[in-house]
Amino acid sequence: MSVHPSGEQWTIRSGGHEVTVVEVGGGVRTYTLDGVDVVAGYGVDEPASSGRGQLLMPWPNRIRDGRYTFGGEEQQLALTEPAFHNASHGLVRWVPWHVVERAADSLTVGTRLHAQPGWDGVLDLVVTYSVDGSGLTVTNRATNVGAATVPFGYGAHPYVAIGDTPLADVVLQLPASKEVLVDDRMLPTGTQPVSPETDFRSPRPLGSTSLDTAFTGVERDPATGRWTVTVSGLRDRGDVHLWADGSFDWLQVFTVKGADDAPGIRGIAVEPMSCPAEAFNSGQGLVVLTPGESWSGTWGISPSASEG
Repeated sequence: MSVHPSGEQWTIRSGGHEVTVVEVGGGVRTYTLDGVDVVAGYGVDEPASSGRGQLLMPWPNRIRDGRYTFGGEEQQLALTEPAFHNASHGLVRWVPWHVVERAADSLTVGTRLHAQPGWDGVLDLVVTYSVDGSGLTVTNRATNVGAATVPFGYGAHPYVAIGDTPLADVVLQLPASKEVLVDDRMLPTGTQPVSPETDFRSPRPLGSTSLDTAFTGVERDPATGRWTVTVSGLRDRGDVHLWADGSFDWLQVFTVKGADDAPGIRGIAVEPMSCPAEAFNSGQGLVVLTPGESWSGTWGISPSASEG
């Protein structure tokens, strides 16, 4: 019997919500509501592409030349984005994860990230996916079980599916007041207030705007402490709200895979991040985990059913 490129498939359900999590990378391959795609995933006979649904630890985004210094030690990571000569999106996207606990509407998966070239730590990583009438909730925990103090950052890479809606017609609401400026290697050079082109604090169609942009200065709901990005204006489907708790001061929006001629399931990536690119060097948003210490953060997706 052949093995799927993404390994074992674990599905959870509640009402019309159905989510499939995969062994390779521990991320979400599909999420549907009443049979309609909520996330732009990938087929069971395909590997994940363009980061679809993947978990990004112990750093999200990019590290320049794969080099950083921590605790007085110079480190060199593998260059997993050779076109830009960067180390990209962490070390657990392609490693096997295992089931820790499973129920009809929830699944906990885990993996142990061991020391390797460019990384001295040992982390136990545990992620719980749960679905109910409000949508999908993803609860993440990283625990330092090694002897070395290590830097840590987290990101996730879900794409909101947009069906056959033209990308220009997709309405985006993004509660962020600052954008991250980047160089030609997609590495940060600073932040600035959002421009008229990148200001989506009030909902408006994307139009001709193309984003591969990190944001911060997020506005949170005072009652819940969460920020929420809303994708709406979608044909034959309801709005989608992606939210994250106080552990996430940064997010990235990537619209390229929503282009009208994009292959596969078209979608817009809305990526919750605990830190920006280059955090191992800049220290921005960086978490430092001493032996025995843990970090946790929760984000989720709340779709509304189509009104017809």
